[in-house]
Amino acid sequence: MIEEWSEPAHASWYLSIADRFPHRKEGEAVVLEQIPHDVGRVLDLGTGDGRLLALILSVRPGACGVALDGSEPMLKAAKERFRDQGGVDVVAHDLTRPLPDLGTFDAVVSSFAIHHLEHDRKRQLYAEIFDVLQPGGVFCNLEHVSSPTPQLHARWRRALGIDKEQEDASNRCLDVGTQLDWLRQIGYRDVDCYWKWMEMALLCGLRAGS
Repeated sequence: MIEEWSEPAHASWYLSIADRFPHRKEGEAVVLEQIPHDVGRVLDLGTGDGRLLALILSVRPGACGVALDGSEPMLKAAKERFRDQGGVDVVAHDLTRPLPDLGTFDAVVSSFAIHHLEHDRKRQLYAEIFDVLQPGGVFCNLEHVSSPTPQLHARWRRALGIDKEQEDASNRCLDVGTQLDWLRQIGYRDVDCYWKWMEMALLCGLRAGS
């Protein structure tokens, strides 16, 4: 697990600013559009406090979910969020390691988590996600990606109101094009960047139906 995220202060700081990310709700709305109305099981990787999974379950009430994270403070927050909600399992797991055996899913989602992994591990994880998707299943990664120029990255920092010194040291951001190419090579279809605002992007792909 990335060490910073084991610290309660770091997790609390992130949760305190999560709602202030410009245009985040727009990206989340596009995620919801990609989730089939008859979705069954949903896996949320790097769930944090369960924000994205809770949004999905609110519009797909027939679904159940697995909320997975490696940060104890985040797991505690997710358990609190889903305390009175059935059909959600909160699972402790470090995404730097291969996914545990959780069965198969109709949708796998992630929100601003995978960019903390080293690039080789990102690609490995995308392949592991493909393997656990049911035929016709969808992968939606609402992600922090790299800017093509230092100037655009500086504009991103200004948009968030943070200084260079305040950037998350655990970030390992990567460009959109490379990640979309990986998804295609793995075997996902209908791969595209479905939404983007500066360094926030939604990368999606489907596993072909039977």
